[in-house]
Amino acid sequence: MRVFISSLFIVSLLGLSLHAEHVEPIKYGNFENWVTRVIPESRILGGHKKNLYEIAPTTTIEGNKPYKNMGGSQWATSNILANVMGVVKGSNAVFPDKRDEGNKCARLSCIMEHCKAIGIINVDVVVAGSIFLGEFMEPVKSTSEPYSKMEMGVPFTGRPTALQFDYRLEIPDSNTRTYSSGFGKKKTYDGSDCAEVYIILQRRWEDKDGNIYAKRVGTGRRHLTKSTEGWKNKYRIPVWYGDITGRPDYKPYMGLLSDDKSYYARNSNGKMVPVKEVGWDSPDATPTHMLVMASAGSGTAYIGTLGLNLWIDNISLVYP
Repeated sequence: MRVFISSLFIVSLLGLSLHAEHVEPIKYGNFENWVTRVIPESRILGGHKKNLYEIAPTTTIEGNKPYKNMGGSQWATSNILANVMGVVKGSNAVFPDKRDEGNKCARLSCIMEHCKAIGIINVDVVVAGSIFLGEFMEPVKSTSEPYSKMEMGVPFTGRPTALQFDYRLEIPDSNTRTYSSGFGKKKTYDGSDCAEVYIILQRRWEDKDGNIYAKRVGTGRRHLTKSTEGWKNKYRIPVWYGDITGRPDYKPYMGLLSDDKSYYARNSNGKMVPVKEVGWDSPDATPTHMLVMASAGSGTAYIGTLGLNLWIDNISLVYP
């Protein structure tokens, strides 16, 4: 009888542990579906066709058409259609790829994008492939104020305990970073860049003048600094709530976004404005927006380690 009761107790505990949390995939975060955009670049650049990829229901789009999120997908990428001084070019640093077992994933690469037309344009730009929840505004007409071209974040009121995903990372042995924004000379710095993945929860509001402000509700942000041997599955970044600056594992890059690194959003008048983070919110506050990003760079525009590749798959939210 005692053995029977003990067995029932153990089974009950196992049942509780099995139901202690819920993993909710972010829609299209398994990267099985991709849009292929076939962009005919300007003749002055050679008139070649270039494929740009977006994360949404599988289809093909022909022509120089600005992309808008499709099929209920909230994912955007750093793949863009640019029109600089009337010259049309595509830039692509996020690609569909296959895992060992044949399922698809996303590959984010740090590349040098070239745009050369004799006597008119000679531009080299470092692009770190990135995916994020939000929208990219096309066509891009300049490399200035890159964040103003991205609407970062989506409406969200949940309180997850972690962001979960599978990833694989390759960082070249070059131990250098290259800066090139298309203007001025390229610069090379010592030290490798790293990949980054984060989830940020904000409570946003708008004042009478259309300015948008936010307080930070939840933070999960991590720099991935070492190449992996194969895939790391079900990797988790915990979400910490409230002011996290006193935590022993706090890093400066996890802090509030400074004004010069503010992300943008549309206000009630449809104008893109910076979202100004003005403080840490209460640990039990309810967010209004969620930001999720993965990048083949550590967050600074136009600088990175060329050849760095981050593969990512199965992005999900973990709930208790």
